[in-house]
Amino acid sequence: MAKGLLANLRWCIGCHSCEVACQTKNQFPAGQTGIKVETVGPWTYGEDRHQFTCFPLLTDQCNLCADRMAEGKAPSCVQHCQTNCIQIMDAEEAADIVKDNDHVLFMRL
Repeated sequence: MAKGLLANLRWCIGCHSCEVACQTKNQFPAGQTGIKVETVGPWTYGEDRHQFTCFPLLTDQCNLCADRMAEGKAPSCVQHCQTNCIQIMDAEEAADIVKDNDHVLFMRL
């Protein structure tokens, strides 16, 4: 069954813990990682209201920590996520969550 990462975009605070965990675990050089946190904004709306959004995206260097998953462990990014906004999940299970939630993103390799 296809696995991927489910990300709740309302919970991501842009802390980059997932990036650091991935880069450290895989010993990637500076600037390379299997997951990248992007930030959109900030933008202003109303009189004194501001908004920005952060969201994690997989890069082509991600293999979902296949070695960790073979040992029954979560990928390094999932384990170290400070807000628990990313989870490993089967594609079929994720499809039900995504269709009912516009703030959830499913990424698979």
